Amino acid sequence: MEKKHYILTKYLDNIKQKGHKMLDKLLFTGLGAATILKEKVESEIKTLEEKGKIKTDDAKSFLESIEKKGKEEDQRVKEEIKKLLKETIDELGLATKADLEKLKQELK
Repeated sequence: MEKKHYILTKYLDNIKQKGHKMLDKLLFTGLGAATILKEKVESEIKTLEEKGKIKTDDAKSFLESIEKKGKEEDQRVKEEIKKLLKETIDELGLATKADLEKLKQELK
């Protein structure tokens, strides 16, 4: 029984590590793209300000509105990813954390 518990624990740790790596890559890619976009928008707005085509207050307001929308979209995307992951886990018939905890208790 001890050996089965050890094997199960190692298997679960491996799955967790692979999942975390994949999510980290996805997250960092998204953050990188968002950072590049933010820098580009700020640069373009600064150029418009310098040319007198946009007022400083308008530029600040615009940037704040973009930031707010970005945060809202970030939250929406996170919720969507959670939903998709949950659906994928269900479709694949993978064990949930609760299932694994129950199994661990049964193995004890």
